Amino acid sequence: MSNADKNLIKVRVMADIQFGKGCGEVLFPDGVTFQLSKTRRVRQIQYNGKHIATVRAKDGMLTLSIDGAIALHDMLERPASRVVICEDAVPFVSKGKTAFAKHVLDMDPGLRAGDEVIIVDNSDVVLATGQLLLSPQEAIHMDRGPAVDVRRGIEQS
Repeated sequence: MSNADKNLIKVRVMADIQFGKGCGEVLFPDGVTFQLSKTRRVRQIQYNGKHIATVRAKDGMLTLSIDGAIALHDMLERPASRVVICEDAVPFVSKGKTAFAKHVLDMDPGLRAGDEVIIVDNSDVVLATGQLLLSPQEAIHMDRGPAVDVRRGIEQS
C-alpha cells in the first residue's frame, strides 16, 4: 500500500469521526492530493486543484474550506454540523466576519464548543465555515459575544 493510499484512509477515518459516518468518502474521493509537512504528516487536502480541508497541527482535527463545507453540507441532513444565523448577519458572515450569539437562530444540538461548523442562512444556503466557540445552549440563549470564529466566507474566495 502506497503512502498516498495510507493518507487517504487516514483522512477519511478522521472525517468520519469528526463529522459522521460516510463523510470521509464524500469529502475525500479517490484522486485527492496531499501537501505534507516537513515531518511527512498530512496538512492540506486538495481535489481537482481545489482546497478541501486542512489538518490542524495542534490537535489533528480537520478544518474545512468553502468547497469542503459545501460537499459536507450537500451530504448531511439539516441541522447536522450547521449553525443557522439571522438575515441581518448574512452580509457580514459571508465576508468572513465573526458570527455573534445574538445572530444565531438554531444549530445542531449535538455540537460542542471547538467543533468545525457550516454556517447557513434560514434557507440552508452555505455562507461560511468556522469553529464553534460556544455550546448550542449558550449560543442560542446568549445575546452577546462571539458564537463562531469564521474561517472563510463564500465572498472571500
